[in-house]
Amino acid sequence: MFSLMSIFSHDRCRCPNQCHCHGEKVQISEDEFKKWVMKFDHNKDGRISRTELRDAIKSRGGWFCWLKSGRAMGEADVDGSVFIDEHEINCLVNFAEEKLRFKIG
Repeated sequence: MFSLMSIFSHDRCRCPNQCHCHGEKVQISEDEFKKWVMKFDHNKDGRISRTELRDAIKSRGGWFCWLKSGRAMGEADVDGSVFIDEHEINCLVNFAEEKLRFKIG
């Protein structure tokens, strides 16, 4: 039988440090945040695509991941390359604090 709790199972969680998929903010340093985001660089090209960013948001238990990933790309992709590179990752910090339940500092 399908249950909503199985979606938020700790076994599937890829949150940094402890599991905080149920509403609490994760206290994390900026370097830890960057390392966490780069875990979703599936093709290992050193950049984050919208799909990879969507997977990161989904791992936090986020709803409307496709919409949030688009908004995050709009804020962080300064050069319009459709990727977030190492220089643009800093632009994700504010978005992560506001929308992804991180407390970065």
